[in-house]
This record gives sequence, structure tokens and C-alpha cells, in this order.
Amino acid sequence: MNRNPESLPLLTMAALGVVFGDIGTSPLYTLGACLAATSLPADTGNLLGILSLLFWTLMLVVSVKYAGIVMRADNHGEGGVMALTALASRAARRSGRISRRILALGLLGAALFYGDGVITPAISVLSAVEGIGVASPAGKAWILPLALGILIGLFSVQSRGTTAVAHLFGPAMAIWFFLLFASGLRWVLADPRILLALNPWFGLRFLATHGPGGFLVLGGVVLAVTGAEALYADIGHFGSRPIRAAWFAVVLPALTMNYLGQGALLDRNPGAIRNPFFQLFPPWATLPMVAVSGVATVIASQAVISGAYSATHQALLLGYLPRMKVVHTSEAQRGQVYLPALNWLLLGAVVAVVLGFRSSAALSSAYGTAVTGTMLVTTLLIVFVARRSWKWPLWGAGLFLGCFLLLDGAFFGANLMKFREGGWFPLAIGLLVFVLMSTWHREREILTRRLYPETLRIEGFLDSLAPGSPIRVPGTAVYLTSGAHGLPHALQQNLAHNKVLHEQVILLTVLFEEAPRLPPSERVALQKYPKGFVRLIARYGFMEQPNIQELLDACVRQGLLPPLPDVTFFLSRQRVIPTEKMGIDFWRERLFASMLRLSTGGGDFFGLPPARVMELGNVVELSPGKPRPRKRRPA
Repeated sequence: MNRNPESLPLLTMAALGVVFGDIGTSPLYTLGACLAATSLPADTGNLLGILSLLFWTLMLVVSVKYAGIVMRADNHGEGGVMALTALASRAARRSGRISRRILALGLLGAALFYGDGVITPAISVLSAVEGIGVASPAGKAWILPLALGILIGLFSVQSRGTTAVAHLFGPAMAIWFFLLFASGLRWVLADPRILLALNPWFGLRFLATHGPGGFLVLGGVVLAVTGAEALYADIGHFGSRPIRAAWFAVVLPALTMNYLGQGALLDRNPGAIRNPFFQLFPPWATLPMVAVSGVATVIASQAVISGAYSATHQALLLGYLPRMKVVHTSEAQRGQVYLPALNWLLLGAVVAVVLGFRSSAALSSAYGTAVTGTMLVTTLLIVFVARRSWKWPLWGAGLFLGCFLLLDGAFFGANLMKFREGGWFPLAIGLLVFVLMSTWHREREILTRRLYPETLRIEGFLDSLAPGSPIRVPGTAVYLTSGAHGLPHALQQNLAHNKVLHEQVILLTVLFEEAPRLPPSERVALQKYPKGFVRLIARYGFMEQPNIQELLDACVRQGLLPPLPDVTFFLSRQRVIPTEKMGIDFWRERLFASMLRLSTGGGDFFGLPPARVMELGNVVELSPGKPRPRKRRPA
């Protein structure tokens, strides 16, 4: 994206507050999780090995893979798994089979994000509040109620948007990273030999000499890079330069120093293992740090929650999820959205996680499987883009794939070892979302083919209209239709019930492309027919929210359409009946029918004025043959 270089410091500060909240709060629980993954003592040799693994994981995964390679794959300035999937799909358009596999892989990566999105707020807030127990044993009874209160309050204010407090996120996280660096530096200066951990030899020796125990510790090490996907996902908000600047100048030094400081503390005082982060600070500073940590974890949680809204919005615009109510919380930034249904579903899941696991140590066993799964998907997709679009040589793409497939695969395998202890939970959420997304996309395509067969053409319909029949009434009828050909069902039903047609009829199809945004010159395609009929196809990117009234007004101003008096919007609402014949896909049809009933109507989704919307419904059976029409009635 083209950005003013003078804004780089401001964008870097803003990126600190939005992009790095998740990875920036990982020192609260990561080293403790690494030590809990094995029964090995926290002696100097083991500490040097684990710290070396932490440092080189940050360097390889975040610095090399994401900051160095993946962030180059911007889709018209946007990033994230969905944007990367769109890039890979375009690169594979000549091969339908490969394109479908890439789509399935990308959907899986996007679905796994939701498993991470449920656990991140829970583990972040719990790990911060647990500092109360370090300050006073009597405070342990307040940990769960306080964590639940913070999380419920956080989700309850989502409808107000983040604009009012977003300008505070950057400075708040800058203070947090300063405290991370300073608290770690204090202990590193007291025990400088801990700096030997920067040598990769200690990490490799740890893995080689501890066998299964060394492999298991990788399940904790990967917690240090949770949130790395945010570097790529947020390039559309800040650009790659500010994110890289924030990472290399602030975040990486602060994280490295804090992990080294925790290692130096444990080397001198192994008894601090129950919560090494808060014991970096003198006793009088524990409670203030609990408050500061609480603020940092709320910011980290907010970034993940906002990311879930954005990912869901993109998915439903691209046709992978049913429509749901979308509220834009900022007039200045169109990308800031709030989805009420998703918000309360997330809150319910997060509360269940807190009550089920009850501590950040227990949650660390569940954390990581979804994250590493998404990392694997990103590696596979980026190699395909690099080979097809960037024209990398085979040896270069193979080297990158081999290195990071080995690294990501090791992390994923280590986290699968925690499957029974809770690793199943985020995977279950991700697989559930994947089933929902793939089912909706597949069955929606089948429904569209049933409703808009190629044989039902508008030209034949117009030829069948006799002079004076049906009666033409004054005004404009706009029929929203998902098919870019044929006649909308709402028009057929209106004609069958009311026996009239409006003087002007606009058949409007809104399509969402795989690009994040489209230029105005590519927005509209218009075809005029006799007898007052017009087919209007409007195209939008998956980061855009269409406004139908603004679209029509723009077409009138540009002379594409005549003035539109007394506009009435007609929508079709289907109810699907699964086929009676039981088969392998019968459960998908039942699931799709349920999702269709719960989806938001087009009037609410496109923000149409309710007084000018008429919705007509019909029942369709998704059978292998033609749909059998049943009793029709206005919805």
C-alpha cells in the first residue's frame, strides 16, 4: 500500500497496540508451560536449551517466515488466510482440481483461527489475573470471578466499537514492552551467562539429548509465537513497513530480554517456577503489574475478537457462511464491524473454556494445536504462491517448504501430544467451523443451480409478455437475485400472486470477488432489455460492504439508469427441504437447511429500508432432479 513515509512512526505506534497484543502477552505463560511440559529440573543446562528454542523460534517463525516472506503476499494491500487463499486460487485457475484443493486448505486454515480466537482471551486474562495469587495466597479465590468479570465486560462493550479507545492501545502496549524489556534486563545483568541461550547449539543439543521430553517441550515453545499470523492479517490496516519496524525495533528485543530474564531468575531461584513472570518484579510491584498485565491482555483479546469479526465478515461476503447482522462501528474506517450473533457465541465459548480449564497452566495444554495448524496451512499456500506467482525457482521453493514444513510439522505434532489434555478443543472448534463453511458454500451453489437454470432466460420471458398483460403499474421494482442469469424467483412469485409488473424492473445481482477492494470503474456492469427491464451486476471486494441505495443513486447520477421513482425492493427467501433419499450427503442437506433458516435476510444485510422491502418465500427440495415446487406464500 502506498503510505506517507512521515506517518511511519505513528503507524508503528498504532501497530504495537493492534498487531502485537497476542504475541506480546505470551511471556505471561510461555516459559512456565515449557517447564510444565516435562519433568526435567530447571537447571542451567535445561534453561539454556529451552530459552534457545524460544529465541530461535521467534527468529525463524516470526522474523524470517512472516516478516520476511509471508508479508510479501499482500492481496491488493490486504493480508490474512482468506486473502492468501484468494491469491493462491487465482494462481491455480487453469486447474480446477488444484483450485478446489487450495480452497479447502484455505478454509481449513481460516476455520482453525476460531479455535485460537476462543482460547486467546481466556488464557491471556487468566494468566494476568493469576498474579493476584503471587501477591497474596488469599487472592486465589478471586481469580476466576475477576477473570470472568473482565471477559464479560469486554464482550459487552463490543457493540460500541474500538474507535474511542484505539488511540490508547499503542502507547499502552509501548509501556508494556518497555516493562518487559526492563524487568528482563535486571535479571540478565545479575546472571549474564544466560545470554549463552542465544547460541542455537544449546537448543539443538536439548532436543537431541532429551528425546521425547525435548519434543514435548515444543508444545510450550510454540506459545511464544501465537499471534504471529496477526503480522500478516493486519497489513491492510498499517502496511508492512510499520509492522516490521515495530517487530524488529520494539517487540523482538522486549520479548527476548524478558524470556532471558525469566531464565536468569529461575537459574538463581528454581522456586520461582510457579509463576516466573510476576516474580521478575519486586514484591511491591506485583499488584501494579497485575493491573498493567490486565490492560495488556484486554488489548490482546480485543485484537483477536476484532480479527474474528473481520474474518467472519469476509467469509460471509465470499459465500462461505450464511448472512448475519453486521453493524459498522466506525464511519471513518469501513473495516471496523461488529457481529452481534458471533459476539455472544464467542463469549459463551470463552466462559465455558475458563470454567472448564480454570487456570492458564491447564489452558496451555489446549493452546497451540489450532495455531500450529494455521501455520502449516500458511506455509503450504505461500509456497504455491511463490512458485506460481513470484516465479521462485524449484530449489528455492523446495528449500523453504522443507524447512518450514519440518518446523511447523514438529510444532503441530508436539501439540497433538497434548490432545487428551485439551488439545482436542481448538481442533474441534476449527473442524466444526470448517464443516459449516464448506457445507454452506457447496449447498448454496447447488441451490443456485436449482433456482436459476440456464433454460430460464429473460429474453424468452420478455417475448412471452403480451401487450397489456400483465398490467404495468407505476414505480420501480428492484429484484435482488444471487443468479446473474435467468429470472429471480421473487419476480415469478410476484407475477403469479399479484398479476402485475412495475414500469421499471431492475434485476440486481451483487457479486463479491476474491480481491479485497475493487476500483469504481469495475463496480457496475449493466445490460438493458426491452419493456423497461435492466440487469445490473454490482461487484465488490471481500473487504467492502455494499450499500444498495448508494449504488442505485450513483447509477442515476452517471446516467446509467433513469430516475427511479417509488422504488420497492423484492427479495426471495428459500426454505430447503432435504431429500427423502438417505445418502452420504443427507446430513449436509439438513445442516444447510438449518443454516438457511437462521441466516439474516437480504434486506437487513444490505441495509434496505424495511418499509420498501417485500420478501417472498418458497420451498425447494434439493433433489438430484428438478426442484419440486410446493405451496408458495409471501414470507
